[in-house]
Amino acid sequence: MGVDVAVVEDVWGAPFEALAGRRSVLRDPGVWSAPDRLRAVAGEAGALVVRNRTQVTRELLGSAPGLRVVARAGVGLDNIDLDAAAELGVTVVAALGANAASVAEHTLGLALSVSRHVLELDREVRAGTWRRVPGRELAGGTWGLLSAGATARATARLARGLGMRVVAYDPYISDDHPGIREMGIELLSLERTVAESDVLSVHLPATASTTRLVDAELLARCKPGAILVSVGRGEVVDEQALASALESGHLAGAGLDVRASEPPAAGPLDGMPNVVLTPHVAGITVQSQARIAQILCDDIEAVLDDRTPAHAVTPVQGGRR
Repeated sequence: MGVDVAVVEDVWGAPFEALAGRRSVLRDPGVWSAPDRLRAVAGEAGALVVRNRTQVTRELLGSAPGLRVVARAGVGLDNIDLDAAAELGVTVVAALGANAASVAEHTLGLALSVSRHVLELDREVRAGTWRRVPGRELAGGTWGLLSAGATARATARLARGLGMRVVAYDPYISDDHPGIREMGIELLSLERTVAESDVLSVHLPATASTTRLVDAELLARCKPGAILVSVGRGEVVDEQALASALESGHLAGAGLDVRASEPPAAGPLDGMPNVVLTPHVAGITVQSQARIAQILCDDIEAVLDDRTPAHAVTPVQGGRR
């Protein structure tokens, strides 16, 4: 028996509770990890709700003739075959920008934790040591952004609030973009952005052109003593090259919320006192998840009711071909 909406990852909240009162909703957050079960569920659903673990492939879409909409909780779209969705008449919706404030706050928190040795000193104080080492102010420095998208611009707002100059590299955005002007961001070349940044935060998706963009060569161009923060996709950063740059002292520290493999295998970054690691939670706050859930539920119902969704990232189709 089919369902209107299948939620196959850990996406839920009051909007979905309300939706379940109006539509038939299957909530099974473990389905993403069982390919056969996922195909069966998708094949019986009108809407599929995913986060970043479900691989929405051409094969999966092709095996689900009744599927009309895929709703992605979060900003990354690399786990969804957007071309196949467009060709097959499946609308993909995503709450892009809904977690920008959350990501920005976490990005700033990672940079501050590194610059003020927060985790290292916390461990020492708990162990009975009272070692007062100087930290480093971010005010007056330069914050560099790799990408000038929504999360990067939200980060720029906070960095400007600290009294920092903000620069960015993004070949897909122009300096007359209203968000760039509003945040006072200087768009520079990749080389200048990297070389002039005291803090360099990475907000890039994983694509053919960005994977391992932050490699040994790029890290060597960083300002000595810079801090790297990664909150986009882990594949963008060559973790071995980063470990080498930290071990040599060229970089002062790093904060990583995303990893090339999640969860990551044990590696050299784990034991470094100047590295702060979090488990891909930058965009996950109570407020952002409520906003995202509401957006997704509204858009799902719009598609199922043959209305135009507000947050489509593929061409809106009149139904499956």
